Amino acid sequence: MRLLRHLFARSARSLFPEDSLHRIADAIAAGERRHTGEVMFAVESELTLGQLLRKVQARDRAMDAFARLRAWDTEANNGVLVYLLLADHRIEIVADRGLSGKVSAEQWRGVCQLMEERLQAGEPEAAAIRGVDAVADLLAAHFPQNGDGPDIDELPNLPRILD
Repeated sequence: MRLLRHLFARSARSLFPEDSLHRIADAIAAGERRHTGEVMFAVESELTLGQLLRKVQARDRAMDAFARLRAWDTEANNGVLVYLLLADHRIEIVADRGLSGKVSAEQWRGVCQLMEERLQAGEPEAAAIRGVDAVADLLAAHFPQNGDGPDIDELPNLPRILD
């Protein structure tokens, strides 16, 4: 069944056209004006046959994307990746070690549930924006902007479609 879902997965580019990616990037930038963390959003349509045969899971892909996209490469170790694997209908959030002990697994799960509601309603862009807004709320609670000057944007805000 999983193989069929991946063979016939909807294209991430069809669900997230260029103008949608820019609106999500705007939401990430707006959130980052409230905190000093860094948020990234990445979406992947499906896994390859080899990955499926090796039983690669969405969490594994999210961890790989976190590393490949260098979401860990922030001065305060407070980068967060929101990852969506369309074929598996999975949302994964990977947070850098600076958030360890600050945000609980239940809070991250709450972000995923907000996104799942919008995805089930057929609103992928709204799901992404709702997710990055909720992540921004959590980051603002632990890494608020202090007003000492402009925050350096350490990671790109434009979402990544992983091929």
